[in-house]
Amino acid sequence: MHYEIRVKGVLDARWSEWFEGLAVEAAGGDTVLSGPLPDQAALHGVLAKVRDLGLPLLEVRGREAPAGDAASG
Repeated sequence: MHYEIRVKGVLDARWSEWFEGLAVEAAGGDTVLSGPLPDQAALHGVLAKVRDLGLPLLEVRGREAPAGDAASG
């Protein structure tokens, strides 16, 4: 699955590796983490990291990964 996770607050792209390789992009006063995650356990791991940083979670969107995406199996 491909996910987009929006949090309140601004993080820079250096956080990408810590967030399982998701892209980290500032969007106004928010940050969007986006990319493929292999399963629900990985999603919950990312959400736990958001919680641990104390970032308010605004939105989580999931959709099927595009054909040919490494995470689609």
